[in-house]
Amino acid sequence: METGKISASQLGCMMYPVVIATGIVIIPSITAKYAGQDMWLSPILASLMGILVIVVAIKLHKLYPGQTIMEYSVSIIGKVPGKLLGFIYLYFYLLMNAGGTRIYADFVTGAFFSETPLFVILATIMLVSSFAVRGGIEVVGRSAEMVVPVYALVLTILCLLLIPDLNPKNILPIMPDGLMPSIKGAYTPQSWFAEFFVIAFLLPYVKDVQKAGKWGMISWIFVVMGFMATNLSLLFLFGGELTDRFNYPLLDAVRYISIAEFLQHLESLVMAIWVAGTFIKLAVVHYALVIGTAQWLNLSNYKPLVFPLGFLTVLVSIWGISSEMEAANYSGTIFPSFSIVMQTCIPLILLGIGILRKRNNSG
Repeated sequence: METGKISASQLGCMMYPVVIATGIVIIPSITAKYAGQDMWLSPILASLMGILVIVVAIKLHKLYPGQTIMEYSVSIIGKVPGKLLGFIYLYFYLLMNAGGTRIYADFVTGAFFSETPLFVILATIMLVSSFAVRGGIEVVGRSAEMVVPVYALVLTILCLLLIPDLNPKNILPIMPDGLMPSIKGAYTPQSWFAEFFVIAFLLPYVKDVQKAGKWGMISWIFVVMGFMATNLSLLFLFGGELTDRFNYPLLDAVRYISIAEFLQHLESLVMAIWVAGTFIKLAVVHYALVIGTAQWLNLSNYKPLVFPLGFLTVLVSIWGISSEMEAANYSGTIFPSFSIVMQTCIPLILLGIGILRKRNNSG
C-alpha cells in the first residue's frame, strides 16, 4: 500500500508541528485561564502525557512490527471488535483534523483575511495537504524536514525580540494556591501532547525504526521547549491574568516588537509559521486518516481516498463547528477528554492485552 520510507529524523520532524503548530497560538490563553501566573508550569506537567504515549506506541510496534494500530487492534482483540475500534479511531482522527483545520481558518480569517470566505481558507490548506499526502509519506517527511527548522528558528527569534518588553516579576508569586491550578491548566495541553500517538500510523514506514524512540523523544523535547518559551514570554509580557483575555495572545505579543522603530509589524511572521506548521500537521494527520481508512477497508491503494476524505474533513470543519466560540469550547473541553481516551487509555489497554497474548502464545 505504501512503498515509500522515511527516516527516524523525518518522523521526529513530522511530529513536532503535529503537536505545536496549533497549540502555541490558542493553548496559552486556555492555560492562563486556569493557572494564572503558573501557566509556565502547565506545559511541563502536560508533557508527561507525551512521554507515555510515545513509549506505548513504540512498545505496541515492537510487539506487532510492520503493523499500524488499525491492523494490530484486530490481532489483539479479534476481528469484529478490532474493526469496530478501528472505525472509532477513523472517526476520531477525522474530527481531530477537522478541528485543527477550523482553528487554522478562524485564526487566518479573524486576524488577516476578514473578507475572505471561510470555505476558501479551509479548502486551500486542505487541498495543499492532500497533494502532499497523495505524493506519499516521503513527500510529507521531506516537507517537514524543510519546514520545521525554519519554523523553530522564527519562533525563537520572535521570543528573543520580545525580551526588551518582558517583566520577569510577573511570574511571582510562584504557586500561591498550590499545584492544583497548574494541573487544571495542563488538562488541555495534555491532549495536544497525546497527539504523539499519530506515530502509531507512521512507524511501519520508518526505515531505521530502531531510532524512532530516540527521535520521538527529541521531538518531544523541542515541543516542550517551544511551549515553555511561548508561555514564559507571554507571562512576562502580559501577566497571567491578562493573557487569558486574548484569543491569540502570541499574535498580540508580536505586535509589541519594535526595534529602533524599524523592525516592527511582524505579525506576518506569525502567520507564515502558522501556515507552514499547520500544513505539516494537517498533512500528517490526514495521511494517518487515509492510510487507516484504506487498511480498515482492506484496499490495496490508499490514494483514491485522499481527496474525498479531504473534502469530508472540510465539510465536518464547517458543519460540525458552527462558530469560533464553539471551536474554542471544543478545543478546551470536549477534545481533551476524547483525546485522553483514544490516544492514551485505549492504547494502554491494547498494550496490556497484547503483552498477555504474547506471553500465553510463547507459553
